[in-house]
Amino acid sequence: MRGQAIACSAIMNPQNGWAVSRKKSGRAFTLVELVVVISIVGLLLAASVPASVRFYESIQYRQAIRDVIIALGSARYKAVNSGRAQDVLINPDTNVVRLNTKVYQLPADFRIVVNAAAEINRDTEGVFRFYPDGGSSGGDIEIAQPSGAGVKISVDWLVGRVTQERYVFD
Repeated sequence: MRGQAIACSAIMNPQNGWAVSRKKSGRAFTLVELVVVISIVGLLLAASVPASVRFYESIQYRQAIRDVIIALGSARYKAVNSGRAQDVLINPDTNVVRLNTKVYQLPADFRIVVNAAAEINRDTEGVFRFYPDGGSSGGDIEIAQPSGAGVKISVDWLVGRVTQERYVFD
C-alpha cells in the first residue's frame, strides 16, 4: 500500500491476543459545518422566494397582454377571411376578454380600462369590432399591474392594426 496513510493501532483482544485495528482517516463534516451550510441554504431560499413571486407576476402580466393582442389580431384575421364582422368583448369588471367562444381570463388584480366606440359598447363590456375590409371600430385598452405600470394597447380604426406602448396609470 504505497502512497496511502493508514492509521494502525494495536488492541488487546482477550480471545485472540493482540490484534491490529485499522482506522480509516475518515473525512466527515462537523456539526458546525452542517449548521453553516444549512444556514446559507436557508438564506438563499429566503432571498429567492420573493424574486420568484415577482417573476411569476411578471409572467402573468406578459401573458395577459399577449392574450388581449392575440384576441384582437385573431378577430381582424377572421373578419377579413370570413367576410363577416367580428367582435372582441372586454369586461373591465371581471377582467374577461371574449372572441366568439374563446374566453381569456385576465388576473383579477390587474386594472383594465377600455376606451371603445360608445355606439357598439354593451352594458358592462367594451366592444372592438373588426370589419371584413380590415378596418375596425378602433379604441384603446389600458392594462395595469397593481404597481401602476402598464401597457396601452391601441386598435387603429382605419386599418385595424393593433399596437402597444408602455403606460403609467395615475
